[in-house]
Amino acid sequence: MDLYCVMGNPVAHSRSPWIHARFAELTGQTLRYERQLAPLDGFSATVIAFRAAGGRGCNVTVPFKHEAAALATWQSPGVVLAGAANTLHFDGDAIRAHNTDGPGLVADITGNAGVALTGRDVLVIGAGGAAAGVLGPLIAQRPRRIVIANRTLARADELVQRHVALAAHESVTLHACALGSAELAASFHVVVNATASSLGGAGVPVPASVLKPGALALDMMYGPAAQGFMDWAGAHGARPRDGLGMLVEQAAESFLLWRGVRPPSAAVLAELRVIVDNAART
Repeated sequence: MDLYCVMGNPVAHSRSPWIHARFAELTGQTLRYERQLAPLDGFSATVIAFRAAGGRGCNVTVPFKHEAAALATWQSPGVVLAGAANTLHFDGDAIRAHNTDGPGLVADITGNAGVALTGRDVLVIGAGGAAAGVLGPLIAQRPRRIVIANRTLARADELVQRHVALAAHESVTLHACALGSAELAASFHVVVNATASSLGGAGVPVPASVLKPGALALDMMYGPAAQGFMDWAGAHGARPRDGLGMLVEQAAESFLLWRGVRPPSAAVLAELRVIVDNAART
């Protein structure tokens, strides 16, 4: 039986095994998908051991997305641009790296949430691997403006510089700013939290002024980890959304890469939403 996994640290909380098992059931595919905890200093060794044990591919989560890109023998254009990968595909002797986070986020925003990105103003909070993985596909939607706000301005500048040519090609204004900058006095149609600020009860790192009335405010995390950001967004007149839809949509992109079949992501998202909401009430 073909073997896949989600690899990260921590990883015990991941819903990916359920998602891929459901995808396989609905598409008639036969596979096994499991969680794989990698030591913080042992990602490469864990990937090599998993592959030697018969693994065909893996999803990669925090904090290994940059390492996954570096490990690959072939990188998709999206990985080259982002410098980060969330999907590895073992093809003979090759380790092929892809990043499905951005397509997953865009599919969730434009499809599941029904919010157009073209011509809009977008704020991305954070400049780590999560933000890097989604910036290219966000630019490809041709919003009017994207601002990357990060605690360390140099890291946000670096991310912008890697994408400046794409932004110019798509006629998108792309800026970097530090958290606390006067640029955050402006408001945006879509705000994406690509940080872990909600973990541990940390406050939202931007002022409520960034939210246009009715703005979509999406935290890339889901469940309790996203609740603080979502409560803040709802209290200031925005439409709060967690990252569960992005999780399912990026998984669907990975499944398509591995199996050549696109699973019914909307149906699986609806089922998973019920499971997550019920778990939150118990």
